[in-house]
Formats: sequence, structure tokens, C-alpha cells
Amino acid sequence: MLCCLDVDYQPTGVTAACVGFAAWGDPVATIEVVVRSFDAPEPYEPGAFAKRELPYLQAVLARMPALDVILVDAYVWLEPDRPGMGKVLHDATGVPVIGVAKTKFEGTAALEVVRGDSARPLYVTAVGYDEQLAAAHIKAMHGEFRLPTMIKRADALARGR
Repeated sequence: MLCCLDVDYQPTGVTAACVGFAAWGDPVATIEVVVRSFDAPEPYEPGAFAKRELPYLQAVLARMPALDVILVDAYVWLEPDRPGMGKVLHDATGVPVIGVAKTKFEGTAALEVVRGDSARPLYVTAVGYDEQLAAAHIKAMHGEFRLPTMIKRADALARGR
């Protein structure tokens, strides 16, 4: 199973969402899991995003069946020797992680993937998975716009939509 993760932070709590699907081109999720925490989130620490987000991602992943690949709205690597959220998640789970970021992070060697008619690329990085193949899968995922359907669905679930 493949899955997309997302987390939404609000002053009164945090919501983590996971959308599981069987094949890269699937238009509809096989499983959707949402975990809410009603405690205020830890403050954001520049350069330590993974420390803040990892517990929420682990909570939602604990409710998922065995996974082959995890997609996360973050970078795997921030710089060659500086792990990002994706690498930290890979180390915690042992599952290959593909990072799909919407904004460029200077210093990161990410593959740019343009989908649909969008003028703006997505930035793809990976650990435990071939990065070129990851980029091809992201490009081929269901959805005619910049963001694939499954990534948009995880974001919507995390935001309570």
C-alpha cells in the first residue's frame, strides 16, 4: 500500500491524516485515517520541523496496514548532510519515503516535476526509493492539476474538509 500524509496545526490542536491507496494512478483512496490531538502544538523551531511533526505522523501511521511507500509534504533532505522530515520519517519507520514539496528550499537537490498545465513545479526527493522513479510516479499520479488527487485528499482531511 502507498500512502500520503499531512498534518494541520491549529492553536487548539493538531490533526494528522493519512490516505492509503493501492496504485499510483488511483483516483480514490482505499483507506483514510485521521488522528486528532487536542493539545496545543509545540512551537515551531526553525530547522527542527521533524521533531515537532514526527509524533503526529507516527500516531496516524500506527493505524495503517503495512506500507510500501510513504509520501509526505516535505523534503527528504534539506542539504546533503542535513536530513529533512522525510529522512527522519524513513529512519523511524524503515519505509521508503518520497518527499513532495510545493516550494523550493535553497540548497536542496530536488527533482522538479511539472504536472498538468501548471507553470510551477513540485520538488521531489526520496530515501529508500529511486528518486527518478519517484518523480515519474508523482507526475503520473491521478489528477489533472499541479497536486495529485491523493496528496490533495490528505491535505483536505488534515484540514477537516
